[in-house]
Amino acid sequence: MRNPQHDPLGSSETEAAPPCDKGSERRCVLTGQTGLRDEFLRLALSPDGDVLPDPNAKAPGRGAWIGVDKTALVAALANGKLRGALARAFKTGKLTIPDNLADLAESGLKTAFLQRLGLEMRSGRIILGSDRIRDEARMGKIAALYHASDASEDGRRRLDQAFRVGLDAEGSGLRGEVLPLDRDALSVALGRENVVHLALADGKSAQRVAVPLGRLQTFLGAAPAAGTNEDAGALTGVGVVD
Repeated sequence: MRNPQHDPLGSSETEAAPPCDKGSERRCVLTGQTGLRDEFLRLALSPDGDVLPDPNAKAPGRGAWIGVDKTALVAALANGKLRGALARAFKTGKLTIPDNLADLAESGLKTAFLQRLGLEMRSGRIILGSDRIRDEARMGKIAALYHASDASEDGRRRLDQAFRVGLDAEGSGLRGEVLPLDRDALSVALGRENVVHLALADGKSAQRVAVPLGRLQTFLGAAPAAGTNEDAGALTGVGVVD
């Protein structure tokens, strides 16, 4: 079935996340560098020759991977480097690349992440409310902690401290992830008012959320949370424990 023009591929929230090897790597067609599959963006080629973002990396057919940020993608679009790289990757010059591919990719990656959060919310795996998050965190019952981009510094600091206390990780610098989304976007996605902070108690749920978040962070050039403690079981870029 033909994907509508300029709609990101594979963005339906009803589709289950595909199984994949967390350690599998892909090569960026623009830089030639390899990186984790879960941090790269897949571009899919439709039967009509349209090149479109595949935020969940599950669209059928041929695909190519990029591991650059939005600024680099915009430049590669402008100077023709992307077209040349994709022509080689897909072995065809008959490509239609939308001028706003970078914006489509950002929108699709944000949607994929928010949809993943929505699925976890409907499954009852998301903890909301600063007081509840703080109490659960102090008891070591938080696997991942997130803050909206417009959360206050004091609010983040208070919950980050509780997070470290519960993990017996004082002095480690471990803290929750500041998301590249504000409270309005999170509130709409989760169907709640004023979602400034959220947490996950389930380690497997946190791993599922980490995949679309990692792709979004890579594309936006966002730095992972400083001081995340991998020895405590943290996933890249997110304060997470099993």
